[in-house]
Amino acid sequence: MKPGEMFAHIGSIVASLMFVWAMFKQFFPYQLSNQIEKHSQRLVTLVYPYIQITFHEFTGERLMRSEAYSAIENYLSSKASTQAKRLKADIGKNNQSLVLSMDDHEEVADEFNGVKLWWAYGKHISKSQSTISFHHPMSDEKRQRKLYTNSGAYWSHVVFEHPATFQTLAMDPKEKEMIIDDLITFSKAGEFYARIGRAWKRGYLLYGPPGTGKSTMIAAMANFLGYDLYDLELTAVKDNTELRKLLIETSSKSIIVIEDIDCSLDLTGQRRKKKEEVEEKDQRQKQQGMQEREVKSSQVTLSGLLNFIDGLWSACGGERLIVFTTNYVEKLDPALVRKGRMDKHIELSYCGYEAFKLLARNYLNIESHNLFGRICELLKETKITPAEVAEHLMPKNAFRDADLYLKSLIQALELAKEDARKSQHDPHWTENDSEDKATEKSTNYTST
Repeated sequence: MKPGEMFAHIGSIVASLMFVWAMFKQFFPYQLSNQIEKHSQRLVTLVYPYIQITFHEFTGERLMRSEAYSAIENYLSSKASTQAKRLKADIGKNNQSLVLSMDDHEEVADEFNGVKLWWAYGKHISKSQSTISFHHPMSDEKRQRKLYTNSGAYWSHVVFEHPATFQTLAMDPKEKEMIIDDLITFSKAGEFYARIGRAWKRGYLLYGPPGTGKSTMIAAMANFLGYDLYDLELTAVKDNTELRKLLIETSSKSIIVIEDIDCSLDLTGQRRKKKEEVEEKDQRQKQQGMQEREVKSSQVTLSGLLNFIDGLWSACGGERLIVFTTNYVEKLDPALVRKGRMDKHIELSYCGYEAFKLLARNYLNIESHNLFGRICELLKETKITPAEVAEHLMPKNAFRDADLYLKSLIQALELAKEDARKSQHDPHWTENDSEDKATEKSTNYTST
């Protein structure tokens, strides 16, 4: 037989086999084809020397992305760039680098404890000896952290790119160091929590006036630990069942955040006396239409939230922080913030001198100035938040004249001091009475 005829004959046979297989898949009962496939796989294992483990990209009822899959993908990124011939590229963190991964049907070799193995990627993996990557921890610095938010009972996410760090956080250095030590201890305490029989989680309550850096603190915690953030909007959760589903779908190495907990639903002052409830009944009836809409949209209760924090379901997964923020800690139900639920209470208060010096270094790139003494005196006599201080130090032009911005801050501090003095003598005096004057003075000064 001539070579041309031989190839034509082989091609005809292959085409016939493909046709037969297509007819078989199309018309034979599913149960029969399933049995044939099962027994054929058993025959293959008799001569196939490899163990195959498959990691699916999406798992669970809601097809959440598998943590194991993400970890393996990050672990293989360097190997894929050196061994694979076809790669997939995506934009990395801060849009400054490319993240490479294997394309479909690519394969890279690896070795663990002297054992040869292969990683293969594709919709159908034909040859793959794989292992769980717990022996190859990936670097948190390379991993893209995610910021999740919920719409009802579903999470969606974006890449978390907040630049906040503890180095740039304006607060008392000793308290900052204490928080860092606490976070490090928690992140390394997995065996300890298992030994004492507690879920590996910790609660933080951040409280203080608006503008004192509560959200920035959370971002710094996430960046420091390399954790993902879950920003839970309670008003979007229909009931306790949806709240429990959201908890189950959070990953380990994460921070679950409920900001402004005092404004989230009716979770404050839950244990009021019956007399107080009767007195407020008329007022609630006046807003009946609005309340009915709120009830329909969310029926999360204090009990459901408490179970979310430290109930049986809270032990699903490990290495998680639960963080509440509030401007008015006195409004919260004591059961919500007791030790064991919110383990660490951190007050973020008004700006002190040490916090000011850090802001001056961050914003004006100065370590000292002859106006620092006056600012130190005024900070002891007034209440001003770090956010307000930062606004006065924010460069307004390309020249960055430190004198100009520090004098603007002194002017604001002196005005705040005068307002505080007037409010003590005149009960009808409010800060709003001088806001227009403060704005006018600040505008006139910075324009000169």
